[in-house]
Amino acid sequence: MSVAELKERHIAATETVNNLREKLKQRRLSLLDTDIAGYARSQGRAPVTFGPTDILCCRTLQGHTGKVYSLDWTSEKNRIVSASQDGRLIVWNALTSQKTHAIKLPCAWVMTCAFSPTGQSVACGGLDSVCSIFNLNSPTDRDGNLNVSRMLSGHKGYVSSCQYVPGEDTHLITGSGDQTCVLWDITTGLRTSVFGGEFQSGHTADVLSISINGSNSKLFVSGSCDATARLWDTRVASRAVRTFHGHEGDVNSVKFFPDGNRFGTGSEDGTCRLFDIRTGHQLQVYKQQHQDNEMAHVTSIAFSISGRLLIAGYTNGDCYVWDTLLAKVVLNLGSLQNSHEGRITCLGMSADGSALCTGSWDTNLKIWAFGGHRKVI
Repeated sequence: MSVAELKERHIAATETVNNLREKLKQRRLSLLDTDIAGYARSQGRAPVTFGPTDILCCRTLQGHTGKVYSLDWTSEKNRIVSASQDGRLIVWNALTSQKTHAIKLPCAWVMTCAFSPTGQSVACGGLDSVCSIFNLNSPTDRDGNLNVSRMLSGHKGYVSSCQYVPGEDTHLITGSGDQTCVLWDITTGLRTSVFGGEFQSGHTADVLSISINGSNSKLFVSGSCDATARLWDTRVASRAVRTFHGHEGDVNSVKFFPDGNRFGTGSEDGTCRLFDIRTGHQLQVYKQQHQDNEMAHVTSIAFSISGRLLIAGYTNGDCYVWDTLLAKVVLNLGSLQNSHEGRITCLGMSADGSALCTGSWDTNLKIWAFGGHRKVI
């Protein structure tokens, strides 16, 4: 068979796949007779309202000299780790704003960081394609720096995201620009399972974000530059359980809903979406209309402890608080006093739901307190 014939067959096959994908999309849309917001309105549900003191910026964490790219809370609620373009990880006491550790990294181009479940160690990764582990209880060297306790090497592209398996300091999952996710055994430094890559059910572009199911740690979801999110089961290596379509741009952030049956996504297309892992259906789109048709990209998302609120950070500095039931913006943190002066790059909710932390290109992190009863929303 000649090269020309192979090209023709490839073009025909691609057209067939695209036609089938469009038919599947239309079929899914025909089955969705309503969305969450439509049902909530039919039941007379009222949107969440906020008073002037219900969410306040109570602290600004200053110390980084470069853009903040990632942050994570400990499970005991009072410590935060942040990663910055200045090549440092900083561990903060969220109650006092004091720095407990300032870790100089082997590679300054860090993109992600995470606390272990016990808070005894932190992980980070970036353009060096390695996930580095630091034991916070280890002695420092003469310059006051912590040495790397374990380097997880094996990815062929940058490490975009990492998260410890809940309840285990010995295992974590990474997402990478090599289109794969990897489950690591930190004790041995070896890969336990690889998800995607050369397998047809894997992502076809860089993996940008991962989220592990808090109700079932065997399941995790990933978002990618291929505009899809995929559900994986660590007991079934390589093959995705389900693929979720709908976005028209890179999926920059994924986060499981508190009940573990749904997850949210934030995308370069300016929308957030909510998907059901059991049916594979898209339940809701969260899209803010702008008069100038300029749509800011979503960089990071988080849910409140009940799931009633979806918080989304945007490239223009906005940080919308969405009512997940009615798909309405109920507050923009970017419009409040002491808000960030640059792109929101990362955000995360404390374990008890009483505080939100946001990180920005303005080099700062800010802690937002949910006043009174709001901490249980």
